[in-house]
Amino acid sequence: MDNKTISTIMVVDDTPANLKILQDMLQDSGYRVLAFPSGRMALAAAVKNPPDLILLDIIMPEMNGFEVCETLKADSILKEIPILFISALTEAADKVRAFSSGGVDYVTKPFHFEEVRARVKTHLKLRRLQIELEKHNLHLERLVEEKIREISDSQMATILAVSKLAESRDDDTGHHIERTRIFCKTLTEKLRLNPRYADSINDAYVENIYHAAPLHDIGKVGIFDNILLKPGKLIPEEFEIIKTHTLIGARALQTAHSKYPKNAFLNMGIAIAHAHHEKWDGSGYPDGLAGEDIPLSSRIMAVADVYDALRSKRPYKDAFSHEKSCGIILEGAEKHFDPAVINAFKDAAPEFAEIRRRMDDGAER
Repeated sequence: MDNKTISTIMVVDDTPANLKILQDMLQDSGYRVLAFPSGRMALAAAVKNPPDLILLDIIMPEMNGFEVCETLKADSILKEIPILFISALTEAADKVRAFSSGGVDYVTKPFHFEEVRARVKTHLKLRRLQIELEKHNLHLERLVEEKIREISDSQMATILAVSKLAESRDDDTGHHIERTRIFCKTLTEKLRLNPRYADSINDAYVENIYHAAPLHDIGKVGIFDNILLKPGKLIPEEFEIIKTHTLIGARALQTAHSKYPKNAFLNMGIAIAHAHHEKWDGSGYPDGLAGEDIPLSSRIMAVADVYDALRSKRPYKDAFSHEKSCGIILEGAEKHFDPAVINAFKDAAPEFAEIRRRMDDGAER
């Protein structure tokens, strides 16, 4: 028999004669046998070298078989080893306790070796099948996870493409979306360090805001070019039309949300698209929300969006330096911006500067 296929069986019995008989019989059948006269010795050996099956006596000093079995089943590594009780106890209550403590089978002494061998063979086969099934299930889980990731990645790529399509209509740099999503993630990670947000900002929240941030201006696809691309200053009527991009974007995302109402990513995308132009003091649009009535993700997006806009050259303005942009944002605390987010921005400012430097497309240095 190939050594790689030889099963290891542990025999535990405090009666030397029984231990010797079982050891010899099992070795003659081609198994590797580990024989121990006490439960404590068997447990110590099992930790070092887990067997494939255990034959366990019940009536033993120090630790009886029930206690040994329960100890094995409490161990995360040893709990799956099948345990076959071999005992002179014949009462139904003893057998019930044996199975309750985790045993898979029960043989009454005096035993017939052919019966023991048949049961050993059966349980070893079942254990091998269980291991193969676990491997198969793990493989299937990995395949499913890979497919889910593929689907998720393709969905995110599609969303990013649509977002960039909207961006391309009024921004020819192509980097605004990439920068603002990184700004949002960086700012959120800093804000997470604030004990006040320890419960509301977790890993999933950080991941969602990174993916949802590109949706903030998706509603601009619904704004006429003569207004969106106007090089000069907008008249009040035109600015009112520009404001509607928040509503257009939110409504478009609501259509998808109706089919996936529990999708946290879509929920955040809607909040960001709808409310990223709201202001802490209530002077923003489209609803004039104030303070914490503005979704947290929108408050974070507001800072990221304004910082990038200040650093970018536009037909109506030159790009501002990092220092000047930070000064303007800090002045907006408690007016335009959530003061807690501004505190996080202070910590994140050096990282914002570095992100902008790496992904520069004409910003003032």
